[in-house]
Amino acid sequence: MARGGPKLDHGRRQELGQSFQDGGEHYHRVRPGYPAESADWLIPAGARTAADIGAGTGKYTALLVERGLRVSAVDPSSDMLEQLHSSYPAVDTLEGTAEETGLPGSAFDVVTVAQAWHWCDPLLASTEIARILRPGGVLGLVWNQLDTSAPWVHRLSRIMHAGDVHKPHFRPPLGPEFTGLESHLTRWEDPVTTAEIVELAKSRSYYLRANEATRTRVTANLDWYLHEHLGHSDGELLQLPYLTQTWRALRP
Repeated sequence: MARGGPKLDHGRRQELGQSFQDGGEHYHRVRPGYPAESADWLIPAGARTAADIGAGTGKYTALLVERGLRVSAVDPSSDMLEQLHSSYPAVDTLEGTAEETGLPGSAFDVVTVAQAWHWCDPLLASTEIARILRPGGVLGLVWNQLDTSAPWVHRLSRIMHAGDVHKPHFRPPLGPEFTGLESHLTRWEDPVTTAEIVELAKSRSYYLRANEATRTRVTANLDWYLHEHLGHSDGELLQLPYLTQTWRALRP
């Protein structure tokens, strides 16, 4: 089994994951999408059906729909799924988790988990996803993360408590049902204002679970860093650099 990834016990994983139960509209508005290159590399030729697990408001679902796949989206948050359904009414939505999707067996050519694998139990989720994949199907794990190789972004990520920035040696943990793990990296930039960066920080689990004093401290620190320390003005458009890590593995 591959090693690495955030070390969260089951209780802490559930506690943090619950922070996304509400606020689907805000999440959808402020979180970035994913580069098309990620899906182009990930989706196997001839694929017709896909399940997007931990789909949230449909940020990665959009890439699957655009490529003509018949998509089922699974997420534990009904609020998130309502946002997804309003944007992509043709997508079948179902409340569930990676460990218990509620989807039929051997039904999908590709299963994607974008920005959500760290909330899963990787062994239980691997078993369940292998069950719903057809033989030869592909599991895709995707993360957007701030490109902290830029010094100003590295400090920003610390102020935002952006804990999903992976170490260089990171490999997502998988169960024995999958083989041939390989990865692809996309570098891109998201044009945002300083106000949008603050809203992005407010969409993260650390902020959502924090008390009011901590929230006030985070927003004050961001205001100081962006406007006083870096000297940006309100409404100024910044190019926020991202890395998208896309991983794929095969179900034999």
